[in-house]
Amino acid sequence: MRGLAGWVSPEMTRTLGWTLMHFLWQGASVSACLAAILAFVRRSNKRYALSVSALVLMIAAPGVTFALLSKPAPVVSPGTAMQMHAATALVVGTWHRTATGFHSLREAMEPEKASPDVLLWLVQLWFVGVVLLSVRTAGGFVLLEHLRRREVKDVAENLRRRCIALQRRLRIDRAIRYCECLRLDAPAVIGWFRPVVLLPAMALTGLSEGQLEIVVAHELAHIRRFDSFVNLFQIVAETLLFYHPAVWWVNGRIRAERENCCDDLAVTTCGNAVDYARALAAMEEWRATPMLAMGANRGSLTARVARLLEVGALGSRARGSGFAAGLLCMAGALLAGNALLGYERAVSSPTTSSTQHLAVVHPVALEANHLSAKIQAKVRSTIGAVSAQMVHSAFVSAAGEAFAAAEASAQEQRNAASSAKTEETTNQRSFIDQMEAAGFKNLSADDLIALKVQGVTPDYLRAMRDLGFKVDVQQIVGMKSMGVTPEYVGTMRAAGLAADADQIIAMKAEGITPEYMRQMQVLGLKADVEELIGLKAQGISPEFIHQMSSLGLAANAEELIGLKAQGISAEYVKQMQALDLKPTTDDLIGMKAQGVTPEYIGEIRALGLEINGDDAVGLKAQGVTPEYVKVLQAAGLGKVSADDCVAAKAQGVTPEFIEKIRRHGFKDLDLEKLIALKEAGVF
Repeated sequence: MRGLAGWVSPEMTRTLGWTLMHFLWQGASVSACLAAILAFVRRSNKRYALSVSALVLMIAAPGVTFALLSKPAPVVSPGTAMQMHAATALVVGTWHRTATGFHSLREAMEPEKASPDVLLWLVQLWFVGVVLLSVRTAGGFVLLEHLRRREVKDVAENLRRRCIALQRRLRIDRAIRYCECLRLDAPAVIGWFRPVVLLPAMALTGLSEGQLEIVVAHELAHIRRFDSFVNLFQIVAETLLFYHPAVWWVNGRIRAERENCCDDLAVTTCGNAVDYARALAAMEEWRATPMLAMGANRGSLTARVARLLEVGALGSRARGSGFAAGLLCMAGALLAGNALLGYERAVSSPTTSSTQHLAVVHPVALEANHLSAKIQAKVRSTIGAVSAQMVHSAFVSAAGEAFAAAEASAQEQRNAASSAKTEETTNQRSFIDQMEAAGFKNLSADDLIALKVQGVTPDYLRAMRDLGFKVDVQQIVGMKSMGVTPEYVGTMRAAGLAADADQIIAMKAEGITPEYMRQMQVLGLKADVEELIGLKAQGISPEFIHQMSSLGLAANAEELIGLKAQGISAEYVKQMQALDLKPTTDDLIGMKAQGVTPEYIGEIRALGLEINGDDAVGLKAQGVTPEYVKVLQAAGLGKVSADDCVAAKAQGVTPEFIEKIRRHGFKDLDLEKLIALKEAGVF
C-alpha cells in the first residue's frame, strides 16, 4: 500500500485525501438539494436536466476543492484580517462559499502537523476502487464490441425499411444500423458515433408489430437525445466517486428520468401507450441488457407502466415530505462539513483552544509576530463567538424552514382529508390508491393495465360489490369489457336469474336479454342460468323451439341444446318421421351423431333388413354399409338381421375372410360358424 507514495508527492496525497473527505458532505448537500427540488417538478425532461446538472456539480466540486487546497495561502496584513473576519464568519457552513477558509488548509497539511498515514491509506483505497471499476467498465466495452462484431446480423429488409421510416418520423439523420442479436432479450442501442439498434429474436417473435415499432422508437429516442454520451459521463462519475452513495442515487434518478423521456417521445411518435405498457410488461420477464447499452426494459416497470397509463400521481403530502427531507439532509450535510473543517483544524494545529477557534474564520488572518498576546486572545474570542453564533443561526434557520414546510404539508393533508368525499379530492387521488380503497390491494402491472384499459372505476367496483358479487381483478375486468352494468344485473335478477360473476359475464357475452328470457318463458321452457347460456350459445331461437314442438318433440332445455348442437333441423325430423321411425329426442340425437341419414336407412331396408332407429345407430356405429350387407348375403348365409351384421362386423368377418373360406372349399356355413372360425384363428 506504500507504492502510491513513491508516485505522488506527500503534499498532493494529503490534498487529494482532504478533497475526497470534503466531497462526502459536498455530495450529500447537492443530492439533498436535488431531492428537495424534484419534489415539486413533474415533467420528466426538467427532472432529467436537473439531475444531470446535479451530477455535473458533483464532478466539479472535487476539482474546485482540490484546486483551492493546492493554491498557496495569501499573506494578509493584520489590519486587513481584522476587517475581513466578520464577513468570513457569515459563510461558515456553506461549502460553495468557503474559498477563503480553504486557504487555511495549506497550514493544516504541514508534514510535521498532519496525519499522513490516514490520508495515504484513504487515497490508496480510493485508487484501488477506481482501478477495479475501470477494469469493469473496460470489460463492458469489450463485450459491446464483441456483440457488435460477432453476435449480430442485419435484420430482414422489410423490417429495416420500417425502422428507417420510423427514424425519419423522429427526424434522425444519423446512419443507424439495425441488427438481430441472439444474446439479448430486449431491444437495445450500442455505440456512440456509429449507433446500432439491436433487436433480439425474442422481441421479433414475442411482440406484435405495433409493440415492436414503439419499442424501436424508444431506442431511437436514445439516439436522438445523445443519451449514450451522458451515460458515459455517468460511468466516469461512478468510477471516480464510487464511494459516495449520493452519486449512485443521482445516477439512478438520471437513468429513470431518461427512460421516462424516451417513453414520452416513443408514445408521442407512435401514439399507443397501452401497447407499449404491455410490451414493457413482457420485456420485464426477459430483462437482459448490457450495462453500457441503452435498453427499453431499463428502470422500474411498475413506475413506468403507472406513469404511461396515468394511474398514479405523487400527492401533495409526499411532495412536501420530500422537500422537508431534502432540507433536513442539506442542513445535516452542511453541519457535517463544518465539523469536518473543525476536525481538520484540530489535527493540523493542536495548540490552544483559542487558536482553533480562530482557524474557523481565517487561520492566516492573524500572525503571532504582528499582534500582542492580549490582542490575539480578544480577537480569537470575538471571532469564535461570532462563528459559533453563525453556525447555530444557520442550522436553526435551515431546520426551521424544513419543519415549517413539513407542518404546512401536514396541514394541507389534513384539509384535504376533511373533504375526501368530494369529487375533486377523488380526482386528485391516484388510480392505485382508489383501487386499494375500493378493496383491490397489491395490484400487479398487468392488473393495472387491464383495469385502466377497460375503464374500471372505483365506483363501478363498489356498485358490483353492493350487488353481492365477490369479484377478483379478472372478473371485474371481464364484466366491464362485456358491458355488464348494475342495471343489467338488476333486470336479470328481476326475471328470476341469480347468476354469479362468471355466469353474468357469459350471459352478457352471449347476448342474453330480458326479452329473450321472456320469450323462453312464454314457450313454457324452464331453464336455469347455465342452460340459458347454452341455449343462446347454440343459437336456439323461439322459432326453433316452436318448430320442434309442432313436430311432437316436447324437449327440455338440455335436449334442445343437444338437438341444435348436432345440427338437427325440422326437415331432418320430418324425414325420419316419414320412415315410420317415430324417433324420440334422444333417438334423433344418437342417429345424427352417428351420421344416420334417411338415405342410409332406405338403402338398408331395400336389402331386406327391417330396422328401426336403434338398429340404424348400431349398424352405423360398427361401420356396416349396404355393400357389406350384400357381401354377407352373397356368402350364402341366408337372411341376415341387423344384429347379425353388427356381430359379424364386430368380430372382424370381412369380405376378404369370407373369400378365403370359400377358396378352402367351405360352403353353406352359417354366420355363427364363420364367427367361430374367425375367433379360433384358423385362417
